[in-house]
Formats: sequence, structure tokens, C-alpha cells
Amino acid sequence: MPHIADLPLHGGKAPRWLFNRMVELARVIADYILTEYGPAELLKRLTDPFWFQSLGCVLGFDWHSSGLTTTTCGALKIALADLGPNAGLYAVGGKGKASTKIPSDLTQLGDTVGFSPDPFIYTSRMTAKVDSAGLQDGYQVYHQLFLFMPESSQWVVIDQGMNTQTGWARRYHWGSDQLPSFIIDPHAAIEGRRGLDVLNMVSSDSVGSQGRSVEIANDVPHFRKEFMRIRHLELPAHHRINLSDLDSKRVQRVFLKTFERPPQDFENLLASPGVGPATVRALALVSQIIFGEAPSYEDPVSFSFAHGGKDGTPFPVNRRVYDHTISYFSNALKRSKLGHSEENHALRRLSRWLDEVSVVH
Repeated sequence: MPHIADLPLHGGKAPRWLFNRMVELARVIADYILTEYGPAELLKRLTDPFWFQSLGCVLGFDWHSSGLTTTTCGALKIALADLGPNAGLYAVGGKGKASTKIPSDLTQLGDTVGFSPDPFIYTSRMTAKVDSAGLQDGYQVYHQLFLFMPESSQWVVIDQGMNTQTGWARRYHWGSDQLPSFIIDPHAAIEGRRGLDVLNMVSSDSVGSQGRSVEIANDVPHFRKEFMRIRHLELPAHHRINLSDLDSKRVQRVFLKTFERPPQDFENLLASPGVGPATVRALALVSQIIFGEAPSYEDPVSFSFAHGGKDGTPFPVNRRVYDHTISYFSNALKRSKLGHSEENHALRRLSRWLDEVSVVH
């Protein structure tokens, strides 16, 4: 069961003085983890929504707002670029237009670094497709950060969607090490707000509906007949799929164009060009009516006290303390790389002590 947390949509952005510091501290933290544990460990931590949220809080952003995702990802992307190829870890994407450039950025990096970008491009597209069409929870995906290790083919995706009507955001964490399948319970974790009707075609409970959807997709005339018949039925008001959102002519055009080469399975169907939320909803509805295969509708702060928050919660960012933190950890990292590990031993003891205190309380 994924972890759930509220992420209200907040306007505005981090002021330049704060964002510059966020990049500096993110670079130090990333470098520390890469030096001590390696890039695979950093990727593993980024699949944990609590660790990611804590990182954003330590960096000084609003502890619970949607902007924490985009700003923390932006700072981390720049930080990893500053660390360079020796980090063994790359990040592309971001908010809005930056996410649409992921395929071209991966292609360029592939030419420069020397790896095949195609598997990573497919992964980026499939995770976005799943979060927008396979899992329809009312949140429009507008952000994707794609982090990867070319040598081991490990990767992490952090997507975020927004629902402007409810004023809430949802974050999706993906990790290659925790991915059983793109279409069967694929997420490492999801953070978001409950209370919405959700069509989850990538749930293990939707396997039957997936198979029937593929079957229908291979029989366009049958689909067209049943779909038009269903649109004229008087369905109960509580029905989960909103038929008014389905443009029958547009859906049929997609089928006629796309399924000249019939999909072999649900992943192949979802990956097909032109297949979006409306098409998936139509298939799910028809398969439910014809075969009785119902899809799943289960909807899958303390760190802010380190430096404060952008909007003054729990208190305004203390620039002097923030700069001291960057300086201290930068110096400790330099000493660690030179073989002086006293600071690291002290920090580990402090971390264990904090864990014990939190358990006691």
C-alpha cells in the first residue's frame, strides 16, 4: 500500500537567494551520499517519499506544498550536473517544457557519454503514460525528473500531477529496483490526497480488465458497436467512469489509426501513440459491460526545523545557519575524501542518537 500525504498547490517560486543555497546544500548532500555509499544508494533513497520530503524540508522549502517537489528536483538536477560525470548519475527533465525535452536530452547525453538512450526514453514515456492514462486519479502530470546510471541501467522517476479544481498535487515515485512491471502495481510510492474516484488500470486487481481491453482493441468493429450502445444507456449517477468525458468520434479515430497493428498486451497498448486517458477509460468501460471485468478503483515535519521554510513555516529561513550548514558539511566532505573520518563517525553517532530519541518520544 503506498504512503499517502497531502500536497496543497501553492503559487510562487523560491527566491533566488534561497534557491542558490538549495543548490549548494543539495550538491553537498548528494556528494556526501555518492562518496560514502555510491550512486545506487542515492537512487534508492529518492524512491522513498519520506526521505525526499525530508530532503526538501532540509533545503528550506515549504514543508508540505507542491512546490517542494519541483524546486527540490530542480536544485538536485543542477547539483548533479555540477558534480559532473564522476558522480556516475545524471538527471534530465523537470517542470513543463523541461519534461518534454527528456528524449532529446537523453539522446544528447547518450552521444556524449556513450550509451543507448532508447531504453531510458521508453521508460520515461511509459512512466508518464501510466501516471496520466493507466492511473486516472484526477491529477494532470506536469513534471517529471528522470535520474539514471548509464553503467548499470538503474533509474528513478519522480512525476507530479496537479488537480486545479481541488487545489492538491500528487507525487509518484518510480524505481527500477522496485519495478515488477510497468502495468502491475508499478509504483514505489505515491503521495497525494484521497477522496477522488480513481480508475487504476495498472493495479493487480485490474489484470482481467487489462486482458479484455486488449481483446477489444483487436476488434475495432465490436468495440465501436458496444461503445455507441453504452453511450445511449441510462447509467446510474454513481458510475465511476464519466462518459461525458469520452468523445466517441475521437476515440474511434484513435482506434482506427493505432490498431492497424493490434497490441499484443496491455503494456503495448498503453505505449501506442495516441492512446491516452479517454481511450483507456473507454476500453475499461466496454470490457466491464461486456465481460464483467471491473478495473480497480483503489487509490493507491520535523526536517523543516533545520533551516526554516520559504513562507515562514515553521519560521523564516535563517540564512546564517543555512550558510554554516553548507560550510560545515563541505569541509567535512573534503576531510572525508582525504581520509579523515572523525566528522563522519560523529555524524553517524548523532544520527543514531536522533533515531533513538524519536523512538522514545
